[in-house]
Amino acid sequence: MFKFLKDVVAGSGSGLKDFPYTIGEPHASAWGSWAHHRGASKDDGSPVSIFSLSGSNPQDRHLVAGRNGVKRLRTVRHPNILSFLHSTEAEVPDGPAVKHTIYIVTEPVTPLAEKIKELNLGGTQRDEYFAWGLHQISKAVSFLNNDCKLVHGNLCLASVVVTQTLDWKLHAFDVLSEFDANNEAAGSPMLQFEWLVGNQYKPMELTKSDWASIRKSPPWAIDSWGLGCLIYELFSGGKLTRTEDLRNIASIPKSLLPDYQKLLSSTPSRRMNPSKLIDNSEFFQNKLVETIQFMEVLNLKDSVEKDSFFRKLPNIAEQLPREIVLKKLLPVLASALEFGSAAAPALTVLLKMGSWLPADQFSAKVLPTIVKLFASNDRAIRVSLLQHIDQFGESLAAQTVDEQVFPHVATGFSDTSSFLRELTLKSMLVLAPKLSQRTISGSLLKYLSKLQVDEEPAIRTNTTILLGNISNYMNDGTRKRVLINAFTVRALRDTFPPARAAGIMALSVTSSYYEMTEIATRILPNIVVLTFDPDSDVRTKAFQATDQFLQIAKQHHEKLNTGDNRAAESTGVQLKPGNTGLLGWAMSSITQKGRHSDHGPVSTANASNSQVSASPSATSDTHSAPVAYAPSTSNSLDQTASALSSSSVDGWGELENDNQGENGSDNEGWDDVDPFEEKSAPSLLSNIHAAQKRPVVQPKQQPIPSSSRSNPPMAPKAEDDALWGPMAAPAPKGASKSADTKPSVSHNDPDDLWGSIAAPLPKSSGRPSKPAAANSDDLWGAIAAPPPATKARPLASSGRGRGTKPAPKLGAQRIGRTSSTGM
Repeated sequence: MFKFLKDVVAGSGSGLKDFPYTIGEPHASAWGSWAHHRGASKDDGSPVSIFSLSGSNPQDRHLVAGRNGVKRLRTVRHPNILSFLHSTEAEVPDGPAVKHTIYIVTEPVTPLAEKIKELNLGGTQRDEYFAWGLHQISKAVSFLNNDCKLVHGNLCLASVVVTQTLDWKLHAFDVLSEFDANNEAAGSPMLQFEWLVGNQYKPMELTKSDWASIRKSPPWAIDSWGLGCLIYELFSGGKLTRTEDLRNIASIPKSLLPDYQKLLSSTPSRRMNPSKLIDNSEFFQNKLVETIQFMEVLNLKDSVEKDSFFRKLPNIAEQLPREIVLKKLLPVLASALEFGSAAAPALTVLLKMGSWLPADQFSAKVLPTIVKLFASNDRAIRVSLLQHIDQFGESLAAQTVDEQVFPHVATGFSDTSSFLRELTLKSMLVLAPKLSQRTISGSLLKYLSKLQVDEEPAIRTNTTILLGNISNYMNDGTRKRVLINAFTVRALRDTFPPARAAGIMALSVTSSYYEMTEIATRILPNIVVLTFDPDSDVRTKAFQATDQFLQIAKQHHEKLNTGDNRAAESTGVQLKPGNTGLLGWAMSSITQKGRHSDHGPVSTANASNSQVSASPSATSDTHSAPVAYAPSTSNSLDQTASALSSSSVDGWGELENDNQGENGSDNEGWDDVDPFEEKSAPSLLSNIHAAQKRPVVQPKQQPIPSSSRSNPPMAPKAEDDALWGPMAAPAPKGASKSADTKPSVSHNDPDDLWGSIAAPLPKSSGRPSKPAAANSDDLWGAIAAPPPATKARPLASSGRGRGTKPAPKLGAQRIGRTSSTGM
């Protein structure tokens, strides 16, 4: 029967054989006869503390008192009382003898005396931390005395331990007993194990064993005296050796001295109740105590109080002990954010505190909370995350970004707030390097293609710059399909001057990714047109880019002449200093102005200048770095955004210089995109747009009679042979596959000296673009970009698959449709 009761009190009673914890090194000090060891769980390796008490036989009075402490610790639960995990009692061989040992497993803690030496605090910081610790111990004592009617009986420095979060907790419950106030006449001891308490810690009535007087006293009388002894040991820095030493008040803070004297009153009934010490003591009114108390009841505070608190917290945290901030405030703040009780400004404080941690601790303590916050529906939280993503983005693992972070961040691309769209775009500079190719090609580029037709000019500009910055994270096929289309068809034809400048800069930065054919036929013609752009910054960048790409072409020519075909495939050259600031330029435009949607509309009524006017409170200079600009007034933006193909993988199709095939919906959303045009665009800018759209044609020297068009080609004159023969281009080997494309100028004129060296028309089976009217004064018609050399995919419903014969009498059917419309 005795063994059964012992097992119930001590735990499983199975001994160390099945003990699920590993006992480690002991601490230097512990309460009473107990030994305090470090330990770890055998299951997951989590740290624990293991207390052990040994005796020569099971009836040893220390073991009997220890069993009382185990029972009390298991049954009494409070936030400021040591948390119990496991206990057992076993017989441990000790040489020839056998010792009976009790083991108690608790949360990992450190003796208070050791922690004070480790922290090595001084001055105000020491007093604030001691105030917080005493506040916690006072709450535990008040709980025992007032709520449970229990008497601890042995309060001192050794009976307090400190957790990993620097919280103080009460333990050493071997003396703990019920307060027997009803039996006033009884002379039996109320505290069965009071002999464990040192005489220096006993009040006068306990020293005299005056149990009748003790029973007439309030329940807190003995423990209030113990609190006074704890205060003395804390501030004196040494262990109490005599009761008379309590009269030495030189080390006690003045704000705590009145309460200290009331706790040590010689009359038990006049001693201060610990609950009043908590509520009324001036010593507890400091920044650390008030900050922690506020955060513990954060759920009960309204939004105004929370905002005010978190805006002041960064400055307060600078003044508090760094160790306490990182180990106490940081976990509480992270938990409050994770469960939604903290406001968005708390994230700024969390990141500031996290910056004081080493990299491994930051990843373990802060990043898990941040990753969970990306799923928040609170727009303020999302904005704060994106604004500070540069502080933690590098620490995020690639898999975490790809699977957990990006899906939530991507919702900001289509948000109704232009400010949030812009922040989402900015965040991709940090997140894109950690995304997989599947996510970049299948998701990110699709969102960026829509942002290039955004109503905000600054967002369109920064999208172009972002594409230039993340191009090295794309694979070769994606770069080939996306970059030129994005930079030439959209960016260079944007009505916003910084957007055009961004397109030029992006082409320069990504020059190594283009083949010589693309540079000659698609890039240079579009850049040269901008050398007489209305904006001086665009013109400057256009000249720089033209020089750069001409240098590439010259190097290619020299390598071909030397027969080094393999080396000729490389087209990149070192960038000029003017084109190396792409990333910084984009970020300055976002950082300087903030929300773009707050500005007025763009005005282009004055054709003589290209300045963009905003609201009266904000103006912009197109000659400087782009800042926050007003939304465009173009009415075609929504139409172009809705025309993007729903079947597109990334939003960019195989579009070349705005020439479209018959099936625009099959080309991944880029074929139906027109350059941004405003209702009253400047005449010079409209001429540039017209030149960019116009296909390459040969300059017409003089009118040619219509009858000569049907004649076969005539051989050039003999004198012409002598002059142009050596440099004439060979005739094209195959005819163009497009039956609808007709040359706008015939080369049969014997006086046309350029006909023999003109480049053949490009081959294309797509829908031909409308030829421009012959105009000998149009200097840009001859250098416009040629039609694409790609084929448009036929519609599935057209019936023109492989092996299918064309429908008969196609012309008659077209005449029938024309007549039905009344034309």
